[in-house]
Amino acid sequence: MTAKPKPPSGQEGFFWKTKTLEEMSETEWESLCDGCARCCLEKLEDEDTGKIYFTHVSCKLLDAGLCACKDYEHRSARVPDCVRLTPANVRTLNWLPPSCGYRLVAEGRDLYWWHPLISGDPNTVHEAGVSVRGRVEGTENEIADEDLEDHIVGWPALLPKRARLKKRPTSSR
Repeated sequence: MTAKPKPPSGQEGFFWKTKTLEEMSETEWESLCDGCARCCLEKLEDEDTGKIYFTHVSCKLLDAGLCACKDYEHRSARVPDCVRLTPANVRTLNWLPPSCGYRLVAEGRDLYWWHPLISGDPNTVHEAGVSVRGRVEGTENEIADEDLEDHIVGWPALLPKRARLKKRPTSSR
């Protein structure tokens, strides 16, 4: 049995289609981040099943309005369990959201219309409803670990309808 052919891509020739993750420069690697900040949400793992549950509680370093780390350069020192994404671990981490640019490229898939590398605009990730902007209910400093189960939400593991569109909608309602 032969594998199903890959769908045609309008992104052929772009660095994420011509280079392996390991071949990318640091700048190219960093640009794969779409700025959604979903990876900066606290997550719980069911010890029996391994299932990951997202919360609407963020890392203490997340600026939830900007969807950016307040101290990106020193994040690992300030938050020891902060996971630095690498070409090796993006292929195995089970909690990367389905919209994650690193995950999509690792799987050989195209980036969505709202990814800043495609749209040329870092705000389209917010326009598409993918980012955590306006959805974070508190930080890990404000909500105790034992209360995290009360803050489980499903949306970070889903892709909003308008984000799944093939191209940017003409109106952003």
